[in-house]
Amino acid sequence: MNAALIAFIVFACVLCAAVVGTRLHVKLPTHHRDGDSREVIRLVMGLIATIAALVLGLLIASAHSSYDTQESEVRQLAVHLELTDRVLAHYGPETAAARALLHQIVSDDIDRIWPPAGKANLAPTTARVHAEQLFTKVAELTPVTDAQRFTQNRSLQLLTDMSNTRRLMSEQARGSLSWPFFVVLVFWLVVLFVGFGLFARLNATVFAALFIGALSVAGAIFLILEMNNAYSGLMQISSAPMRSALEQIGK
Repeated sequence: MNAALIAFIVFACVLCAAVVGTRLHVKLPTHHRDGDSREVIRLVMGLIATIAALVLGLLIASAHSSYDTQESEVRQLAVHLELTDRVLAHYGPETAAARALLHQIVSDDIDRIWPPAGKANLAPTTARVHAEQLFTKVAELTPVTDAQRFTQNRSLQLLTDMSNTRRLMSEQARGSLSWPFFVVLVFWLVVLFVGFGLFARLNATVFAALFIGALSVAGAIFLILEMNNAYSGLMQISSAPMRSALEQIGK
């Protein structure tokens, strides 16, 4: 889903709707443009504008909240990765293979979520297999001291928490925007801009105002779509916390 393309389509639709409204202004019979007709249309346009504004604000707030949540999860996962590596290091040299596998898992996650240009995404099944292998390696450790038993239990708890976070991130990466809801919103905006142009004579000032209004609406749509797909596009969540964790693992 290309957010910029969809935003441009919405921009074109609402701007064309406004221009159509100004053309209808010329064709409307005189008695359709009297005071009573204007008042009724303005009331209806005010109702649609209120609903559209509320829905648009709700979508922006929801998308921003989802974006912040996913960004927080990435930071939390990075912290847990570093902590898991430190805990395994305190266990002893027996965890060298587990730490190497942890390093590989983090590297694969970065390439899967933020793939380099020209490189295909890694299959999620591969990441799950590696995570299960890591959990098995830690579970099969044979602690001798109480400190090692505590370290093993703590590592298993951290691995379980990270597994839950990674699954949640995977589900949220699909986006949560309701497309029927979105289409209805665009329909309201188109109707609204037809109403804006209905009682206006088209001139440079009117066109500039309609152009800015359409551009503002398209910008809001762009923000919603970008924040709804937090791991791609111009506003994607930074991979810096994960890359920082990767540098620390195994040291």
